[in-house]
Amino acid sequence: MEQILSYVRRCVEDYDMIAPGDRVAVGVSGGKDSLVLLAALARLKEFYPKPFTVEAITLDMGTGMDFAPVAAYCASIGVPYTCIKTEIAHIIFDVRKEKNPCSMCAKMRRGALHNAMKERGLHKIALGHHFDDAVETFFLSLFYEGRISCFQPVTWLDRTRITQIRPLLYCNERHVANVARKEGLPVVFNPCPADGSTKRQEVKELVYELSGRYPNLKSRVFGAMQRLPLPAWGPVEHRRMPPLEESEGPVC
Repeated sequence: MEQILSYVRRCVEDYDMIAPGDRVAVGVSGGKDSLVLLAALARLKEFYPKPFTVEAITLDMGTGMDFAPVAAYCASIGVPYTCIKTEIAHIIFDVRKEKNPCSMCAKMRRGALHNAMKERGLHKIALGHHFDDAVETFFLSLFYEGRISCFQPVTWLDRTRITQIRPLLYCNERHVANVARKEGLPVVFNPCPADGSTKRQEVKELVYELSGRYPNLKSRVFGAMQRLPLPAWGPVEHRRMPPLEESEGPVC
């Protein structure tokens, strides 16, 4: 966790993600990524020179997931926790019967999360996207949309006046998974019917295969995004690279 915390602090500083007095909401899905992010930010606020607070928000998709362990964990680290029940899964799978549900699901989750934040007077949300997510998103945009693109480290949404930050971008997925296990974080199983059969999973497996043939492929793609032409990927003062990815198999 100390190493993760170091990478998170470096990323926060490189992209000027947190300002003094910020109330930072963490979108906690119950997965390893968002829980590690929550743990790291809860520790970072204890000594970071710019004072800020952390709150956790979960969207219950209506799939039967039990978030009681997440609530208990938040109480144990002194982080306010809110779980918002929705019928997103019912609408997507039972009512609309979407064949490609991920895009619609993402839009509905984003809308519900932003509404919950506005009701609570929150204007900054930390999302659990990490190093591997960024590289895979780059390839997804290239393969399926025909454009060179990726989400940004810091995104200002002018319509909702919400800022999205991604402090885990310097942390690779295997490291995040190891920390979640060693810290005993309450990861909640996600029973989503589309899990494991998405375009992102296809790209994840392809990137893993290519990485065996082209060492440090992911680090080079990540570095290319930082050196532009992708907007908002150049760090504030200097460009820092995350550690080289590990060579083990893909994390599912």
